[in-house]
Amino acid sequence: MILNHPASLDDQFQQANNSIEAGETFHDKPEEACGVFGIYAPGEDVAKLTYFGLYALQHRGQESAGIATFEGEQVHLHKDMGLVSQVFNETILKDLTGNIAVGHTRYSTTGSSRKVNAQPAVVETSLGKIALAHNGNLVNTVQLREELLEQKCNLVTTTDSEMIAMAIAQEVNAGNDWLEGTIRALQRCQGAFSLVIGTELGIMGIRDPNGIRPLVIGTLGDSPVRYVLASETCGLDIIGADYLREVEPGELVWITEEGLASFQWSQKQERKLCIFEMIYFARPDSVMHHESLYSYRMRLGRKLAEESPVDADIVFGVPDSGIPAAIGYSQSSGIPYVEGLIKNRYVGRTFIQPTHTMREIGIRMKLNPLKDVLYGKRVVIVDDSIVRGNTSRKLVETLLETGAAEVHMRISSPPVTHPCFYGIDTDSQDQLIAATKSVEEIAKQLGVDSLAYLSWLGMLEATREDPESFCSACFTGDYPVSIPEQIKRSKLMLEKVVL
Repeated sequence: MILNHPASLDDQFQQANNSIEAGETFHDKPEEACGVFGIYAPGEDVAKLTYFGLYALQHRGQESAGIATFEGEQVHLHKDMGLVSQVFNETILKDLTGNIAVGHTRYSTTGSSRKVNAQPAVVETSLGKIALAHNGNLVNTVQLREELLEQKCNLVTTTDSEMIAMAIAQEVNAGNDWLEGTIRALQRCQGAFSLVIGTELGIMGIRDPNGIRPLVIGTLGDSPVRYVLASETCGLDIIGADYLREVEPGELVWITEEGLASFQWSQKQERKLCIFEMIYFARPDSVMHHESLYSYRMRLGRKLAEESPVDADIVFGVPDSGIPAAIGYSQSSGIPYVEGLIKNRYVGRTFIQPTHTMREIGIRMKLNPLKDVLYGKRVVIVDDSIVRGNTSRKLVETLLETGAAEVHMRISSPPVTHPCFYGIDTDSQDQLIAATKSVEEIAKQLGVDSLAYLSWLGMLEATREDPESFCSACFTGDYPVSIPEQIKRSKLMLEKVVL
């Protein structure tokens, strides 16, 4: 994740200006930061297994990808900008030999879209090299960076991920073994972090004391036991690994030739999984709390229909993340579910500026309405969230131009009113539409006949878990890890420059 501290802001501002000149636009959704993957599997082609694991986690980040493998003391590394399928090929994977691999796929915030910031971060220590893959964001980056620079660390990237790796190297170089050195370094970190760390002896899987970002363990085969770490269970499924369990908040698992050992590195754990992982970020086929997220998202839709009914002819979801909730809404309301929008799944990020005419209908580059299905109908369109409202407004305009008689929008989460500082790329608070406008004002700006959000309690009740075990700070402002004012200010400064 990009560091939000003064030392890196100049670089961020320049990159932001370059992006504007290139015609880059902001997404109207929160964006996940990273997907991590690790495997300890002697005798297996760990590079190719990691490639497929990252392929399954591609939704968590599309800007860069990397794989590091360990062959004894030697580390083989390849990382670059682009999708997993663009960064790797058979020839590259063939050169990534070894029994241990660490992989990463990344979405970066504005200003950090550079190859040097791609992961895994590889750092030399007195015990050999480490390769670190990180999902999340530290909130004490300013303090940690100053500590590292005071001790003459040579930071070459603008990521907090490298800082974690450097902190581990410091502790190991001070005479600690891998386990003790890593634990000492972790105790210097505050914020959200799910880590996969490779060494020549084995791999570690680590979660912060709140478990804000997910991390799961799988097994591959029976004899000898081979272990896999991944951000989501879909990363296990694709390679035929069996789900074992999640890494617990504040836990470090150490996987070596002796098997899997568990250590509770933090004395204070309080489970606070990011609720947006369940609503939007994780793939619907991934399993959390013993069920697929598809099932949870359908329950969100059913609850939404109970809370906010409407008289309409058809209901459909914004592909792909709004579809399960739309199906649930249909089931509960009795309104027929249809496919009203077709998604072009081959549209990626582009730096080619569209013409003025294309900008007016730019939503159709990704979503095209089915005119004969929508014409003359009172439609309910279900989406998982609204951040700025730009895309939602254009989508509503498109539906009305297509001939929809009425457009009623239903959102399967509460209004997003606060920014995230734990590894999700969101706007500063003054750019979040629900932070400055009422639901009625938002409805007017979007041009819909009605707008309703799922209640905060409804969202949590649908989890069927302890509501206190989730981080929902983006809806409430109740941050489980306190955010330093300097971090808050730097996010706001960057936002103003980008705008």
